[in-house]
Parts: sequence; C-alpha cells; structure tokens
Amino acid sequence: MNEGAASPFLLLGDHAGRSIPGRLGDMGLPPGALDRHIASDIGVRGLGERLSQALNACFVHQAYSRLVIDCNRQPGAPDSIPEMSDGVVIPANRGLSDDQKAQRRAEIFQPYHDRISSLLEARRRAGQATLMVALHSFTPVLQEIARPWRYGVLHRHDSALSRSVLDGLRLAMGDLAGDNQPYAMDGTDATIPLHADPRGLDYLELEVRQDLIADDAGQDGAAALIAGLLLAA
Repeated sequence: MNEGAASPFLLLGDHAGRSIPGRLGDMGLPPGALDRHIASDIGVRGLGERLSQALNACFVHQAYSRLVIDCNRQPGAPDSIPEMSDGVVIPANRGLSDDQKAQRRAEIFQPYHDRISSLLEARRRAGQATLMVALHSFTPVLQEIARPWRYGVLHRHDSALSRSVLDGLRLAMGDLAGDNQPYAMDGTDATIPLHADPRGLDYLELEVRQDLIADDAGQDGAAALIAGLLLAA
C-alpha cells in the first residue's frame, strides 16, 4: 500500500493476513480458529492502512496466515510452521516433509521478504532514509494469564527510535506501556534482524493489545497516537 511514498517510515505487517492456500483447505482447524489471534495479528492490517495514510508511508503486509508459515520466524525454527498454537492443534502442519516445508517458504515466506528487500534497495538507490516499523498485536489473555499492557516496544537496547516511542508511550499511559513486554526481541524475531541489521537501519517493533484495535474506532485512535509519536521521534 502507498508504494513510493516519501515518508522515511516503512510499515510492515508480518502477521496481518489470515488467508489459507486453497490446497490446504481449512488445515483441519476447528470452527472459528481463523478469527483468533493464533491465525493473525488482529487489527494490524487496519492499523497499518491508517498509519500509511496518516504518515504518507508505504505499508507491506503478508496476506497469508502465520499458521501456514510465520514470516517473523527463521525457516526451520520450531514455530516457523507450528503444529500447535495456544492449545489448538494444527493438523495440516503435522508430519510435513522437507519438500512441503520448502514449498511454503518459496511461495509465501520468500516473496514477502523479497518484496521488503527490493523496496529497501530502491530507497537506498534513491537516497531515501528509512526507519522500519514492524506492527504486531497481542492477545489480552494467553493461557489464562491476563496481559495488562496496552502497548509494548520490543528492542535490543540498540534503537533510538524504539526508545523515543517507548518514552512517549510511558508519558501517555505509564506502566501500561511495556518495555520488552509482553514479548522481548530475544532472537526469535526474523524480520528486523534480516532487513534492518545488515543495512544499519533503526527500527521499531510495536505490539498493540488486540482489544484496543479490534474495530474501526480503536484503529483510528491507535493510529493517531502512534503517528504522533513516530513524527515526534
């Protein structure tokens, strides 16, 4: 969305989609599973589209569900093609051959990351500065444990952009802004290390609690807040 936009921000949605390739049917999932957080980052596509408009920024988002292959995990990692997610068994992911795993990587994972790489290279050639913003959302309750944070900033203590946005969130909501909560950038993430690190780019990996962006009004409010913090940063 908004390819060629002038903004320094490149918005990414690794888990924004929930489509399933036709040959996989319903993957053997129980009814309603594709509506849950296990299938996609709820609200991220709408949030990314709003930020794209507000910031005049390009937004690249994956169309396929993370249950098919997770585009924020290194291929071969245990949760790259998960056999279970939050207690839900994923029958179509069990007993896959190496060739079947490679096919998912070639058809879904690789085109997404190739697209990001090509955009970054085009921006580099044009002398256009880039700040990568990876958008994610998290479920309010995981394995019966409530997660009180409204937003979370994931980082490795190496990002000025992350620190600035975290400081702004802390001013707005105190401890409800998580510093490496509810997750930490602990080596499982793939997108930021793959694209930002070799190019020396600053980044923000932002988590938003899903109930805050589950509808249009919530996405409008979150986009206004985040756009303001990014522009201030």
